[in-house]
Amino acid sequence: MQLESLKMFCDVVETGSFSRAAQLNHVTQSAVSQQIRALENRYEQKLLSRSARQVTPTPAGERLFRGCKEILARFGEVEQEIREQSAEVVGTCTVSTIYSVGLHELQNIQKRLLKTHPKVNMRLIYRRSDQVYDDVILGAAEIGVVAYPQPRAGVDVVPFRDDRLAVVCAPSHPLAGKSKISLTALSKIFREKGVELEPVMEMDNVETIKRAVEMGVGVSILPAATVQHEVAQGTLVARPFADGNYTRPIGLLVRKGKYLDRASQAVLDAFKEAAVAEV
Repeated sequence: MQLESLKMFCDVVETGSFSRAAQLNHVTQSAVSQQIRALENRYEQKLLSRSARQVTPTPAGERLFRGCKEILARFGEVEQEIREQSAEVVGTCTVSTIYSVGLHELQNIQKRLLKTHPKVNMRLIYRRSDQVYDDVILGAAEIGVVAYPQPRAGVDVVPFRDDRLAVVCAPSHPLAGKSKISLTALSKIFREKGVELEPVMEMDNVETIKRAVEMGVGVSILPAATVQHEVAQGTLVARPFADGNYTRPIGLLVRKGKYLDRASQAVLDAFKEAAVAEV
């Protein structure tokens, strides 16, 4: 019996799905089924109960799961001890991030990482927010970066920092002449101010939003950091709020209970250090 088989079994129990376990282990669903069937043949009893919606462990399966988790955790610790005999941190960490953070605000993290751990590669993949959660849960990324992080089963949220928001419009827009903009001057803004929302268009990419605002389609509320280049070029105008400062929280996602190797931990530490430096 191989450790890979035990890990697949634990992944099926934790995700409640053969297909998700297959994704986590980069194998076919059929391969996972074969491994589970081999375990059930070995112990001569059913380990999993399958329904149309979910897979759950039987009492025997629950006992095996608890034991397997202990074995796999200890094996991971031993592997880590061996790896850490090497003084140099080497490896790749995949970070799944939303566009507005990845494209505009992670350069400082990469520079910091290059100075402290030059042989650690931070690989960025740009995704929609819901896809970032899936990437972390399914193991396609070690770390996720999202705005307005929400609690979700299987994910730990590490607070990163807050982005300052600004009202963004084209230079020809009437609001561009104001030094500050009140919430009541906008036609689409937060519910708590009692202003009725009338969205003109919905987009999932901050770059697309900026192009639309540049063309005069409307105004938008965006992180100030994402429009620095356009403001400098004179294609957009960013104005602060007259009612106070408004921000959006940025959070880091890590799969619950996941062991981070040294390269991934170095990347996570770089995020934390950058957050402290900006305070």
